[in-house]
Amino acid sequence: MSLAATAVRATDANSRRRRMTAPLLVAGGIAAATIALHLRDPHDQGSWGMCPSAALGFACPGCGGLRAVNDLSHLRLLEAASSNLLFVATIPLFGWVFWRWAAGRWTGRAWEPDTRTVARVSAVLIAVMVVFAVVRNIPAGAWLAP
Repeated sequence: MSLAATAVRATDANSRRRRMTAPLLVAGGIAAATIALHLRDPHDQGSWGMCPSAALGFACPGCGGLRAVNDLSHLRLLEAASSNLLFVATIPLFGWVFWRWAAGRWTGRAWEPDTRTVARVSAVLIAVMVVFAVVRNIPAGAWLAP
């Protein structure tokens, strides 16, 4: 192999390493949080502090999310869904988005979703979160409460 080809390979490897820094940091942060939630059970009252919305008497769309991660880390899917159904239901979506982003960073061909699609999906997700929060706080939706 020529010296020029070796230099190009080294440059490509360094470039890929720089591109993959952000996805690896995100994955590492998620892994660290999951391990922490696996080891320190959020089902124990006050183990992770007090939820501000619960202290005010209502369940926000995120209430039960820590318990859901703990349940998932123990492979208890039904209990996780019972803790926060919306969180569990959106994991495949966010996993797919992360995969597309990381794969684009790896190959050097950035994934650029259509901005209108991103705006629409974001608006739908926010609307679903609002509806989820309202429904889980009324008697008819008590089964969605954490």
